[in-house]
Amino acid sequence: MNFIKIFAVNVTKTQNIFYNSIRLNSFNSAISLRNLYPSSSLRLTNITKAPENEKEFNGYIPLDQIEITYIDVRFHVKSATWINEEIKDKLLKKCQNQISKEGCLIFRSDLTRHQQLNLADCLEKIRTLIRNCSQNVSQPSEETIDKIRRRHERAAQERLAIKRTRSQIKSERSGNIIV
Repeated sequence: MNFIKIFAVNVTKTQNIFYNSIRLNSFNSAISLRNLYPSSSLRLTNITKAPENEKEFNGYIPLDQIEITYIDVRFHVKSATWINEEIKDKLLKKCQNQISKEGCLIFRSDLTRHQQLNLADCLEKIRTLIRNCSQNVSQPSEETIDKIRRRHERAAQERLAIKRTRSQIKSERSGNIIV
């Protein structure tokens, strides 16, 4: 009986070593995170030091100043020290319907079943929104506005002409009914 226990333990250890070696030597995709970012620790919660240049947003979001839950990330816009005042004003105007009563801007993500990937998606949404708000939008010239207006008028006229011809075809069909 003792021999059977020892044999079973040895077989189990051998199987574990075999399966672990297969798992380590198994296929790794060329686009896996380890191949794309070999020097990265792949931990998104590591907090690095803030950049010294605070004039422009460069993508740094301090994780200790935002509130992270399982599927959403929220931060108070007015008290965010890592965003410029001009960008804060644009954020408040652009996202006024998405800001809660407390003044928190909420980003949700449930793309994956992994909390870290959802967090990364939320942080990317925040970066994209802030970069869009930081870009200066130039106003179109009067010539461009006039071209756009003429195109809309021409499209409306063509649409009405098509409607008239279809209406005429239908009325001709209904007029030829013999009783």
